[in-house]
Amino acid sequence: MFASALLATSLASAQPPTEADYYPIETILAPESASHSRDRNWKPADDGVALEVGGMAVLSDSRVAVAIRKGEVWLLDLNEVESSESLNVRYHRFASGLHEPLGLLQQDDSLITVQRTEMTRLRDLDNDDVADEYETLANGWGVSGHYHEYAYGPKPDGHGNLWMTLNIGMGLKGEQLSRIVPDAPLGFKQAAWRGWGMMLDADGELHPICAGMRSPSGLGANSAGDMFYTDQQGNWVPTNSLHHMRTGAFFHHPESLASMNLHGSTISDVEQIPNGVPYPDAVRSFQALQPPAVWFPYKKAGQSATDVMLDDSGGKFGPFRGQLFVGEFTQAAIHRVFLEKVNGEYQGACFPFRRGFASAVFRLAQSPSGAVFVGLTNRGWSSLGTSPYGLQRLRWSGETPFEIQTMRARPDGFRLTFTTPVDPVTAADVASYQMKRYTYLYHSNYGSDEIDSRDLEIRSAVVSQDGLSVDLEVSGLQEIYVHELNASGVRSVDGNPLLHKKAFYTLNQIPKE
Repeated sequence: MFASALLATSLASAQPPTEADYYPIETILAPESASHSRDRNWKPADDGVALEVGGMAVLSDSRVAVAIRKGEVWLLDLNEVESSESLNVRYHRFASGLHEPLGLLQQDDSLITVQRTEMTRLRDLDNDDVADEYETLANGWGVSGHYHEYAYGPKPDGHGNLWMTLNIGMGLKGEQLSRIVPDAPLGFKQAAWRGWGMMLDADGELHPICAGMRSPSGLGANSAGDMFYTDQQGNWVPTNSLHHMRTGAFFHHPESLASMNLHGSTISDVEQIPNGVPYPDAVRSFQALQPPAVWFPYKKAGQSATDVMLDDSGGKFGPFRGQLFVGEFTQAAIHRVFLEKVNGEYQGACFPFRRGFASAVFRLAQSPSGAVFVGLTNRGWSSLGTSPYGLQRLRWSGETPFEIQTMRARPDGFRLTFTTPVDPVTAADVASYQMKRYTYLYHSNYGSDEIDSRDLEIRSAVVSQDGLSVDLEVSGLQEIYVHELNASGVRSVDGNPLLHKKAFYTLNQIPKE
């Protein structure tokens, strides 16, 4: 593959391999001038398209549809150049006049997006690459006019339903207060269904499903077809998180309960919200509150989680098939998530994966070849990178990185599996690992420090015969705590350290066997 020479050079110089050796980033550029295109309807981006990506749908390996902040949808055709770090692209405007579309989905012969006030189907009836029909598929949620009342989606689950999420308004005032839910319980002030996850069924009916969302900018299904969303740190939200969306679940932000008494609500009879207590205590005392499947410890695993993408490539994107990849806004990065079900509920671990994108990672979409298109926009907020927006592509080089592939909970610790065999001496040495646990405060303040932190003793490390797994016996496991692992001493059979040494497992339930 095209990165093999780079990897060989890295190993020969005794420098540890880097993320770029395994997953190089290509930047998708516009042609230098319109003369690159024979079709006058096509134009280069430097003629005025600000590619602030809000939604993205991969139509083929070389064709992508992109919704942008300006309220337009563009078709992008890539002019492939083998082994290049950048690709030229032609742009054609497919649709316009939308209100901040923040998602894009290809379905049959159409594209579907969620804009501020509705879910909209865009259809090209005469095959000229311009949408002729704008059809409202769903609406009816409240909009007060507040800046933060974003609407995200849609994403499909495994049963033919389309899901979307609704941001809360933050600090409504003035005329906005005339558009809130009247006589809302507990005195909360929000427009209808703000902070809720909504589902459009196959019959075209929109249903409120779950609540408690603050800024749920990413959603996506896992390989089982179950739906998940990400939330971002803020008031009531200790740090970024990934949640399993299901009927009647409440996650953390109580202002969404303004809609609790509306027709169709799946949550009822919440009379009091705990405030200023450790998160495990809040879960025990607040029956509706469901812990996230995964916490992303702040700064260690990002600062503002975004899109959710399943690696459904069957191995074309490397050794992480079936896992979820989560975009990161502030750090311009992508994290990886392994999920398992324990006692019927999802939980799992997050891992660093790839940094170094040109701007905030907002949207992720995988092509048939397994490559991942990465839609970028920092929307005026702060992020790492060299550009305020853009489009890049991430490919697997074909070389397998030495990584912790999965981390599974056991009654007495964790089982680690690796992408390549470990050195049995270092992997069996308990000094190669360090682990601690901590939790967060559930409170109305912005974010939370890690609290009740404690170092844990690793009593034994047993390496499997094939060298691909290690069972760690750990003392002091605690439910509804993050368990942070540092495997800095482990080496591969070739003597290389792990590409990423840390993992963060959210242990909501300890397995019984």
